[in-house]
Parts: sequence; C-alpha cells; structure tokens
Amino acid sequence: MLSRNRTEADAGMKMMIVDDSNIIRRKIERSTELDGVRIIGKASNGVEAVHLFEKTHPDLVTMDITMPEMDGIECVERLVDLKPDVLILVVSALSDKSTAIEALKKGANGFLCKPFTDKQLNQALAELIRGE
Repeated sequence: MLSRNRTEADAGMKMMIVDDSNIIRRKIERSTELDGVRIIGKASNGVEAVHLFEKTHPDLVTMDITMPEMDGIECVERLVDLKPDVLILVVSALSDKSTAIEALKKGANGFLCKPFTDKQLNQALAELIRGE
C-alpha cells in the first residue's frame, strides 16, 4: 500500500532506472515522457542502486530483476526499507514472472514485461504515480 496518494502533478518526481543492460537503461530514459518526472540517476546493479538511492532519494524506480551483485528482489526490499513510500516498477522478462511476483510481495508496486513499447512504459509509470 502507498503511504500517501500521489498524482502526476506532484512537483518534480525524481526517477531512478536500475537495469544491468545499458540498452534498456537508455531506452527507459529516452521513453519516459511524463510531466514532472525527471531522471536523477541510473544504476547497473542492486548494489549501485542502493548507494545511488541513499544519495538521491528518488520517488520512482524502474527495477530489473536479474542483475549481478544484488538482484532486483533484494534491491526492492532494501529500497522499501529506506523509503517505504517509494514507487517501484519492476521491468523484466516474462520468464521472470514468478520472481516479479516475489518482488511485488517485497514492496514493488507494478510489473512491466520486456520487451515493452514507449507507450506501455509511460502508461505503467503513470498508473503507478496515480496509485492504480
């Protein structure tokens, strides 16, 4: 559950992208077209993500599941511990669906399957922000 209601009008939501693929990180960065959402950092694994999160305190995170050093499940758990109302969209391959469900149990708020279109990404992020 979200601890506070959010709207797209929230002034300057900060977003962090976490994925071990540079191609996917760049695709998410290029594709995000939501008013008031700005990308404040990108990480290639969970360890990097936790360090960056502690420095930048994003409101919104896209999270891959399968990554080196620390996977997305553990990273979701760590980020939620640091900031319980963070919004986390798991962006992962369908083969990881059961793992994605585990991430949702640990505190993630939504799931988007790879491959995805720009429209699907923006729709998923907008729904998350609106609390749907």
